[in-house]
Amino acid sequence: MFEEAAENVAKVRENLRIAQSRQKSYANKRRRELTFEAGEFVYLKVSPLRGTKRFPMRGKLAPRYVGPYRIKKKIGDRAYELELPEHLSGVHLVFHVSQLRKCLRLPEDQISPEAVDLQDNLEYLEYPVQILDRVEKGTRRARIPVCKVLWSNHSEREATWEKESELREKYPHLFENM
Repeated sequence: MFEEAAENVAKVRENLRIAQSRQKSYANKRRRELTFEAGEFVYLKVSPLRGTKRFPMRGKLAPRYVGPYRIKKKIGDRAYELELPEHLSGVHLVFHVSQLRKCLRLPEDQISPEAVDLQDNLEYLEYPVQILDRVEKGTRRARIPVCKVLWSNHSEREATWEKESELREKYPHLFENM
């Protein structure tokens, strides 16, 4: 009986090893090692701060990057110290490689961090600028008015549909001219 249990345990361990090896090979196919040298330029990841109601919206949670900023030096295997401007003096200078994106060429027209109004925790506030369209969506029993909203720091292509009642509650100034 003990020998049979030991054989079953050995089979389970072998199956686990095979499954782990397979999953590791799947993960490693998509992984790429990012490394930077001192003097290179990188973009820094920032995230929009919209509250918990906005999190189901995928398009608005796309990562945003500011910069480019020059790398001062490499710290360890995966961390880099950046040269940040004075208005970001409250931000720690060392970042993990996951917070950086390679700058392939220096753009002529850069978005300044002052225009985005970055906080010390690298978040910025989003607010609606204009209502582009209004429609009533219907369910079996109710009609729900929704509005297509243009958000700050975004193009019309990235506008989202929001419930009119929530917009009237939070942003009544959008409905003054309607």
